[in-house]
Amino acid sequence: MSVCVFDQAGQVVFEKTFAAEAALFLQHIAPFRDDLVVCCECLFCWYWLADLCAREQIAFILGHALYMKAIHGGKAKNDKIDAGKIARLLRGGAHIQNTNSQYNHPPFGLKLGYAANREELDIADRFTDPSVHKTVEIDVALIDHYDALLGDVELYLTRTAKVDDPQAYFRLQTIAGVGKILALVLLYEIHDIRRFADVGQFLSYARLVRCAHVSAGKTKGSGGKKIGNPHLRWAFSEAACLFLRRSERAKKWLQKQEKKRGKAKALGVLAAKLGRAVYHVLTKQVAFDEQRFWNS
Repeated sequence: MSVCVFDQAGQVVFEKTFAAEAALFLQHIAPFRDDLVVCCECLFCWYWLADLCAREQIAFILGHALYMKAIHGGKAKNDKIDAGKIARLLRGGAHIQNTNSQYNHPPFGLKLGYAANREELDIADRFTDPSVHKTVEIDVALIDHYDALLGDVELYLTRTAKVDDPQAYFRLQTIAGVGKILALVLLYEIHDIRRFADVGQFLSYARLVRCAHVSAGKTKGSGGKKIGNPHLRWAFSEAACLFLRRSERAKKWLQKQEKKRGKAKALGVLAAKLGRAVYHVLTKQVAFDEQRFWNS
């Protein structure tokens, strides 16, 4: 087993891989027993560790393997890296969703990253167990604190970032949902839209379309989904979600597309449509026109 221990300041105080034995585990964590919380990925071999922690009265949290996207979505993956990521997720309070699933409660339905949603849902009241209730309260408080820190960073960026093309910067913000930070990401990751001969090249670079593999006139799947700019892919995915919040027509469009393609593919299509719109906004130097967006 690989073990990684963080202190309250987020510094690694212990990191080691050793045989998965109860005595060894207790020996290595002995200096950190006070206020220790153990988290383990829910693989087939987690039971003995949970039972050991229960006997030793050590707080134990089971992490859902697929929900911990920082692990299964990472570029590099091994036991040492995974142990560190689990510790970081635990320290950051990112197990609210996991806890909700473990208690078989219905999904939150709203994105917890937004303060108004957290206040509306009253998250901690879902859990009647006093210890769990307190843990989730602390998690929510941590997220609230991160909101304040991120707000300070965004304010600093918008005040100090050098915008080489202010006209393009403000045109990007005419797209519903694209604010100052997202516009900065798009502007500087694209750099110069003239680098792309046509919209297809731009969409490919932004990872919004996949290249078909064709042989003898037959399509053999697609590839190259990881070739291109991942930051633009993220930016357009985020823009699609924010666009849906601002546009009633987009919400109706998504409902129809979900029936045909499913939600994930429908959001991908919307992100690609926004990619096309950004290409034309920048090449033609015009503001975003939602009516034309839907008619095209």
